Amino acid sequence: MPLDKSTHTEIFTALDPAPRLLMGPGPVNAYPSALQAMATPMLGQFDPQFTGYMNEVMVLYRQIFQTQNRWTLLVNGTARAGIEACLTSMITPGDVVLVLNFGRFGHLLKEISERCGGRVVTIETEWGTVFEADAVRDAIKRHRPRIVATVHGDTSTTMAQPLAEIGAACREFDALFYVDATATLGGMPVEVDGWQLDAVTSGLQKCMSGPPGSSPITFNDRVADLVTSRKHIEEGIRPSGYVAAPGQRIQSNYFDLAMLMDYWGPDRLNHHTESTSMLYAARECARVVLGEGLDHTFARHQLASAGLRAGLQAMGLKLYGDEKNRMDNVTGVYIPDGVDADRLRTELLVDFGIEIGTSFGALHGVIWRIGTMGYVCQKTNILRCIASLDAVLRRNGYGAPAGAGIDAVYGAYDGK
Repeated sequence: MPLDKSTHTEIFTALDPAPRLLMGPGPVNAYPSALQAMATPMLGQFDPQFTGYMNEVMVLYRQIFQTQNRWTLLVNGTARAGIEACLTSMITPGDVVLVLNFGRFGHLLKEISERCGGRVVTIETEWGTVFEADAVRDAIKRHRPRIVATVHGDTSTTMAQPLAEIGAACREFDALFYVDATATLGGMPVEVDGWQLDAVTSGLQKCMSGPPGSSPITFNDRVADLVTSRKHIEEGIRPSGYVAAPGQRIQSNYFDLAMLMDYWGPDRLNHHTESTSMLYAARECARVVLGEGLDHTFARHQLASAGLRAGLQAMGLKLYGDEKNRMDNVTGVYIPDGVDADRLRTELLVDFGIEIGTSFGALHGVIWRIGTMGYVCQKTNILRCIASLDAVLRRNGYGAPAGAGIDAVYGAYDGK
């Protein structure tokens, strides 16, 4: 009989992705042991073994975030899930929110804050620069926000915003300070307690070198008190004698930090089903980073970026942005005149298996962004990237001094 096409089922081949060296702004190659951890057998979410692993995750990420915060946990979802959980739970409609905007992800914080009902005020600085602490303090004094929100390292501009003095200014004027550290956690210092950061969120897919899908977050008692004042447990799982808090109910159920606190805390509120395999991966990423040591990890990122930048400049390429405030893990480099930027990236990917990134908005087609994050931060990968980039640049009409890029990478590493 002929095949009935109306009921035909398409069955594709087994997954067999081509090997890639991911040197864009993220995601990057994951630690092999993190991928192996994801193959660990499932457990029930209230199995004592599993809740024990949840507790271990909290201990591990307190060290990663350099904090004593009790509330240090995971939100299921990519890094944006953590952002939404914090801002949705912290912003009561009508609150003034001051957003420091120095790149694409400042715009994201503005939009999410507006969606939460915040009265958003932004201050802007030219892309490729960051804010001076005095300018931020003046804006806080003028607008008296309930919350100040910023990105630590914005991969769209490759710049890192210094935070310590801003944290002090927020305390001076009794504002809560929220920071998106998606691109810096595990690759640069994020001193939550030392810099007086009230809530910080991140993801696994960048310097933590894990798969996207879990968002580590931490917040202190100042935030916990605010969130608890808005606590409304959903009907169906409320304990006997429950009385809702007087504050306005948090707009999201899934991203309700008050209920997440009860889920991760000793009450083990049955709020959602934890993403088991992602928790295993998050645990392993933190274990690997701490096993290497934070200072050593940060130094490895700095060295990889120094080697990459030395190689790029030796090839006659110009780096983007304020040198003093460049991130230690993403480098912006101007695309040479006359080079088809997208064609070059395609050749680099197809012929050499290396991915680098373009950028957004006014920087699209102006710079490439090359990431040196997590597991990728190895001398062999920096050499491979520079050698491959040299080859495709030559094929596209740009002639760099022969061997200069490779020699400069060797020089950076030999000097260490």
